Amino acid sequence: MPRAGRLAKCRFTGCVERPGVARSIARRAGRAHVARMARISPLDDPATAAHAWARYRRLMRFMLLVTMGVVLLALAVIYREVGFVSAHFFIATALGIGFSMLLTSALMGLVFLSAGTGHDHALDDSEGEGG
Repeated sequence: MPRAGRLAKCRFTGCVERPGVARSIARRAGRAHVARMARISPLDDPATAAHAWARYRRLMRFMLLVTMGVVLLALAVIYREVGFVSAHFFIATALGIGFSMLLTSALMGLVFLSAGTGHDHALDDSEGEGG
């Protein structure tokens, strides 16, 4: 093992450097990320997170009821206008309308959850503002 102050050859890269210098550079680079870290999100607080997720579940239950109403209304209108076509047609229509409405409401609910709790403001987007 070489003494401090002497040049040593790196094992993997083959470079020649002082042993103490590489460690001090690595330590400085290791602390540089602290200034750029995101602030603490309000969702990290268990009470705030529980309230936000309860609100999200309440929104999703409401949207499930709305979706079921819209699906039933759409099936009734199709049956009244066209008559009985095929059971597969009605099943596909119900699944298509239901899936798209529930997926849309789930994603928009997550947007509302993120914006409503202040989670969006905890992110540092200083690089993205410049263009």
